[in-house]
Amino acid sequence: MQQLGHLLVVALLRTLSLLPYQLIARLGSAIGAALYALPSRRKHIVLVNLRLCFPEKSEPDCDELAREHFRQVVRSYLERGVQWFGSARRIRSLVQVESAIDLEDRDAPPTIFMGFHFVGIEVGCMRYSQKMPVASLFTHMSNTRLCDLARRQRGRFGAEMIERSTSARKIVRLLREGKPVMLAADMDHGIENSVFVPFFGIPACTLTSVSRLARIGRARVVPFVTEVLPDFKGYRLSVFAPLSDFPSESDTNDARCMNAFLETQILKIPAQYYWVHRRFKHRPEGMPPVY
Repeated sequence: MQQLGHLLVVALLRTLSLLPYQLIARLGSAIGAALYALPSRRKHIVLVNLRLCFPEKSEPDCDELAREHFRQVVRSYLERGVQWFGSARRIRSLVQVESAIDLEDRDAPPTIFMGFHFVGIEVGCMRYSQKMPVASLFTHMSNTRLCDLARRQRGRFGAEMIERSTSARKIVRLLREGKPVMLAADMDHGIENSVFVPFFGIPACTLTSVSRLARIGRARVVPFVTEVLPDFKGYRLSVFAPLSDFPSESDTNDARCMNAFLETQILKIPAQYYWVHRRFKHRPEGMPPVY
């Protein structure tokens, strides 16, 4: 049964990859709006996150933002068809690239590209991997077949896919060999190797891996964000200048810096951040759960 489900997912994504991008995006948006009308745990999580992070917003405003987020998230699932099975030329035509650094500089210092979980993150990573060899960290999924499919298709333009739980020694070695490493550290992966720092004023369990890897690998940290453009015009990959004074001598200060930067980007495109994730799953001792 699981194998049949996997084959159906692959068939669906391959079929979607053959359709016009605008049609896929409109279909995903419509399905997302319809799903938002139904009670669900994910809807509850989104609304809790929005109420915590934007206490100044009214209930109708939070509701509208949550509905738009559902549209964006479901769109992103359907657009995986193009991203995983579309041609390299089609990916290039859909993703605009704006960068504050030279992305094709083969003499660049060791670099960690720090991404964030906006709905377009995946296609941005794939677009960059068409330019330069890169290693990209991923989190293992419980569904082994789907995990293998995702790893294979995400790395099909030459990205070396590395499971997040792998040895830090390997990642540091890649950095020192000159291969950039792409990762995202803005989700709650548990209190181990994490600190509680503010995220929109709420204590959030935040990984310190970026800071530690940059320090050991003597790497600069370059943030990037992939935005879904309005009017179904594709995506924009924005690569920023390296963070100044990062890493510092304090993992906690670096985590604060990372969250502060992320907040500035969320405020630009709030519906596109991954609010369906339980960002406040772990709480400081003595604080009640929020979900």
